[in-house]
Amino acid sequence: MELFVNLAINGLATGMLIFLLAAGLTLIFGLMDVLNFAHGGLFAWGAYSGTWIYITTGSFFIGIIGAIITGLILGFLTEKFIIQPVYGDHVQQILITLGLMLVLTELLKVFWGPNQISAVAPEILRGSWEIGNILIIKYRLFIIIVGFLVFFTVQYILKNTKIGLVVRAGVMNKEMVEALGINIKKVFMLVFMIGAAMAALAGVLIGPYSGVIHAEMGMEFAILAFIVVVIGGMGSFPGSILAAILVGLSGSFMAYYVPDLSLAVNMLLMVVVLIFRPQGLFGLKG
Repeated sequence: MELFVNLAINGLATGMLIFLLAAGLTLIFGLMDVLNFAHGGLFAWGAYSGTWIYITTGSFFIGIIGAIITGLILGFLTEKFIIQPVYGDHVQQILITLGLMLVLTELLKVFWGPNQISAVAPEILRGSWEIGNILIIKYRLFIIIVGFLVFFTVQYILKNTKIGLVVRAGVMNKEMVEALGINIKKVFMLVFMIGAAMAALAGVLIGPYSGVIHAEMGMEFAILAFIVVVIGGMGSFPGSILAAILVGLSGSFMAYYVPDLSLAVNMLLMVVVLIFRPQGLFGLKG
């Protein structure tokens, strides 16, 4: 029983990190119909900028704020100069954002060098609590709490606020929203910036979780994010958190019981979902 709980906590923490990255991707695709393959690059920039600020200032909180601001700035620049010219064209979106992903990765090496950078949790989040034979690592519990806070906050904004209503209306009928005097382009830019900030937040949180960060991490985690988006359903925010938890838990248990399948289990999970429910767990047909 204790082993099961420990593996479940580890898997849930991993799932929440993936969710924070995939949630921004889901938000951007589901509300804006934009395939952003540069999302992993925004994630990596959040990791590097946040970790650098954390090391420089000695404050993990300031590092998180710095990473979020970096994500907002990069999100603004990406949407304005890269995405706006290719709205409605998925092929061009894929090509241009893949190119941006490579550029962002190489720029990391220019600013911070090609070597890995160590990252440690702040003093208050180091160590663990032991309840019987159950070991609860403080930092992993912190990640789980942050993940759920982000999920419920975004869900509330989308469902219960004026800006959420405008965004959902803009998705269904842009012309109608613009006729009411609302600048839908600015609304969509805000959505893109929020999605980029969520990716950057995931990036800065993963540093102390894994112990190191490196420039290519964006591409590695972007693949996991796309798997989560496909499993959960394209554009489904609740689907993304459920899929991320499934991916995190399956990876954690497989790594312990069947290590040889730990790398392939996510792909196998996606294949099974696509066979029986091609639109994803929460996706709509068509």
